[in-house]
Amino acid sequence: MVYSMTAFSRCELSQDQGNLAWELRSVNHRYLEASLRLPEAFRELEGPLRERLRKELGRGKVECTLRFNPASTAHPSLQINQPLVDHLVDAAGRIARQLTNPAPVSPLEILAWPGVLGGAEADQSGLVTQARELFEQALAELKAQRGREGGELKALIEERLDAIEERVGVLRQMMPELLNAHRQKLIDRFAEARLELDGTRVEQELVLLAQKIDVAEELDRLATHVNETRRVLKDKGAIGRRLDFLMQEFNREANTLGSKAIDSRSTQAAVDLKVYIEQMREQVQNIE
Repeated sequence: MVYSMTAFSRCELSQDQGNLAWELRSVNHRYLEASLRLPEAFRELEGPLRERLRKELGRGKVECTLRFNPASTAHPSLQINQPLVDHLVDAAGRIARQLTNPAPVSPLEILAWPGVLGGAEADQSGLVTQARELFEQALAELKAQRGREGGELKALIEERLDAIEERVGVLRQMMPELLNAHRQKLIDRFAEARLELDGTRVEQELVLLAQKIDVAEELDRLATHVNETRRVLKDKGAIGRRLDFLMQEFNREANTLGSKAIDSRSTQAAVDLKVYIEQMREQVQNIE
């Protein structure tokens, strides 16, 4: 399946603690370049999400932004680890009895002790899990959109391939006629100049000229490139680089055809081919 590198997706989730929203944007890039913008409380997701992107996408510059707006009425429930608090108070009391004028222990210092409060961490863990699940939805939507646009790009490229195939066929049929017309034109010019013609020499010159302007090899290679492009379009995975290479080969043959053109019809055919190839190349730049 052909995938475009240009797409956008947004997924949102509202719940008691607030609103989570992912925005994923993807544009053209030579390689896969992912950037994630996360609130500090969700920073632990960065590594796993980068790995997900590497597995699901082949190329493109992807920007992933997570926004979290806490609910104005949200108050996280705090669960105090009472056995730990009792242990800390008892330990602090024993130490205080061994000191002269000990400072009182602040309740906030006890609350700040690791493990005393569990509710807020539990709530945050649930939010992180929800954010990761929401990311999967946004990524699936992004990939689906890349697939839909890729299908449209494939159809456009196939239309140009059909047009190139048609022009190649016309040129094949036209070449014998063009060569005969060019041969007769040379003979007529010699006759007009009233030059004595050496039949053997003229035929030798015409053979050399025919070899010089023969485009059968270029037409064969164009037909091969058309078939190979159709095959690549059916492949799975990232195919953009292979298609880009094929566009360079198409251009090479079209340029040679233009340099060998011997009349306005063959010149126009070469120009048409270059237009179709350039249109394909522009579309290929968007393909993963």
